[in-house]
Parts: sequence; C-alpha cells; structure tokens
Amino acid sequence: MRFEGTKDYIATEDLRVAVNAAATLRRPLLVKGEPGTGKTVLAHEVAKAMGAPLIEWNIKSSTKAQQGLYEYDAVARLRDGQLGDERVHDISNYIKKGKLWEAFTSEELPVLLIDEIDKADIEFPNDLLQELDRMRFYVYETKEEIVAAERPIVVITSNNEKELPDAFLRRCFFHYIKFPDRETMQEIINVHFPDIQKILVGKAMDIFYEVRDVPGLKKKPSTSELLDWLKLLLHEDMPLEVLQSRDPKTLIPPLHGALLKNEQDVMLFERLAFMSRRQEN
Repeated sequence: MRFEGTKDYIATEDLRVAVNAAATLRRPLLVKGEPGTGKTVLAHEVAKAMGAPLIEWNIKSSTKAQQGLYEYDAVARLRDGQLGDERVHDISNYIKKGKLWEAFTSEELPVLLIDEIDKADIEFPNDLLQELDRMRFYVYETKEEIVAAERPIVVITSNNEKELPDAFLRRCFFHYIKFPDRETMQEIINVHFPDIQKILVGKAMDIFYEVRDVPGLKKKPSTSELLDWLKLLLHEDMPLEVLQSRDPKTLIPPLHGALLKNEQDVMLFERLAFMSRRQEN
C-alpha cells in the first residue's frame, strides 16, 4: 500500500516519495526538519494510512540502545530471591521487552517510530546498527534469539541537534522536511480550520512569515505555533483591523505568546518597536 497522506496530514510530493521508497526498500526513514514541521506526526499518519500498529520509542538524553532490545532487572530478582518468591526460578520474569523486541514480534507489520534520536549520546545510533540491519538480536539471559518475521517500517526523527554517524546514515533513507511554503501552509490550515475567514488567514500568514524573517530571531515560530495562534485569534474574536493596522516588521504581534517562545525574541520585537517610534518622532 502506498502512502499518499491522510485527511489530517498534508504530505508534499517529495515526502510521499520518500515514505514509499523507504517502505519499499524496508530501510529506516530518517526524517529531519525544524521542530514543529510534523516529523513525529508523520509516523502516526503513516501507521494510520497503512492500517498498521504504531510502536513509539521516545528517546531521551539518558536512553541507551540496549533499552530498545530488552532490560534485565537483576535487582528485582535478587530481592524476590531473598523473599523466597517462586518467580526467581524463571529468569524471563525479569526481562522487560524493549520497543525493538515489540516491533520484531508484532503479529501485524508495525510502524516503529524512534523519535528524536539526536537527543541520545553520540554512540546511540551506532549501537543500534547491527539490530536494525540484521533485524535480530540475542537475549543472553534466556539464551534465545529474537528474529523479526518481517522488517517493520521504521521512522526515525531528528531535530539536527547532533551529527549522526556516517555508518548509520548509510543504512537510512533520508528526507528533510522543508518548512511549508504559503500554498502548503494554506492546505494545512484548511484541514484544521475548514470554515475560517480567508482574509483573516491571509493577514495572519503575512504576519507569521514576516515574524519568521526577522533577523536575529532565536526560535522561529513553527507550523504548530501558527495553528495555535489562529485558534487563539478565533477564540478571542480578534478584530481583523487589529491585524491589518499592525506593522509586522516593528510591532509585536497580538497574542504573541503563541508565536514567540523566549524572552530574547520578545525583547527583540520590543526593541524594534522602540526604534520605530524614535524614527517616527
């Protein structure tokens, strides 16, 4: 089955090609892009479109590759042994299956999401190479080998915070999600707000893209933040005149907390407004 996007997710042509190529090759699809461009949601929508179960592995700075395979709780077994618990005689009671184990043994072909792989230490991707390549691993405690009946569809996301090893990159199909242009953004907004006033959307997008273009901005607002901002504008019944009368290059946007997420960027806009007033005077 080919991925063509869903009613809730606008996929550009190049993204559809990447997803289908990775699914055909059964290579992990490595997706990079700005935060808020829909990398994580992509895996959810691919699973939905293909009618496949989604197995989600959210990576943290403390995550180790071994946790994706399994974890052996020796401390719990020692404690149960001291208490005389009969469970200690079966070591499998102390093996916790990881997300790769779940994906390899799933009854249906799953979509495995390894989310924000660049949060982990630099050795994390290399430690997964063999298992992702061979689709099998050995459990030493129980002396069994876990083998994938069929290669799962793997989606790996990265915010580009760390460089990933070349050996890991060679095993992936890569796609960078570009920030949506106005036409694509309009389609995304239509999905979330089908009845929204076109003039309001047009002016809001003018402000949004101009905010993103301000030099020196520490964090550019993302698609999800634009959607939040539109929702607030609608909820507060913001008069269209407020948006039309504003000079986006110098004044802070109304309800700016949905778009600007740190004090440096707010101060930047305040300085621009101050400089603009001085020039007018």
